Amino acid sequence: MAACSTGGTGSRDEGAAATRDVAAAPTPSPSAEGDLRSAERVDPIELLKADPKIEDRFKTDLKPCVADAYPVDASYGNLTNSPAPDVVVNVMTCGDAVGIGTYVYRKQSDRYENVFMAEDAAVYATIDRGELVVTKQVYAKGDPVAYPSGEDVITYRWSGNRFTQHDWVHNDYSRAVGDGEAVESAPSEPPAN
Repeated sequence: MAACSTGGTGSRDEGAAATRDVAAAPTPSPSAEGDLRSAERVDPIELLKADPKIEDRFKTDLKPCVADAYPVDASYGNLTNSPAPDVVVNVMTCGDAVGIGTYVYRKQSDRYENVFMAEDAAVYATIDRGELVVTKQVYAKGDPVAYPSGEDVITYRWSGNRFTQHDWVHNDYSRAVGDGEAVESAPSEPPAN
């Protein structure tokens, strides 16, 4: 606020703002069923091993790192507008936890069906506000595993009966890491739809 008067105390000359009785809006309360769907937990290892789209070689290589602890993350959320939460499964290497595969499963009737997969080095997927966000590390020749040159972040949306690419972002990382030797890398091209 600005006051144009040459005297007085500016906006304080008018006094306190008028008050009116305002009907209080009812506070929304969660319904008995709730707006959130509970995630039925599934065994991601069973999903992967029963998946006909995944090669047998990959299934054979999928072993626990220690005891019965597999290098697998699972996330649950709404990606495909299915009545049951979708499951995103990320498979990593044991030694350095680098992603080697990411899979999305959608419940169809009484079983889960693979509706998306990316089997690339250094790939990891997450659910962000109903979208599938896949991050792929980009390595230039000579990059150590710990220091990729950059990353591609690809956002997918469910459309009809499949995921379609919605957005793509490439980030170049600083090359002033490790022993300080700067290495220039070639920019990556946007992935094909």
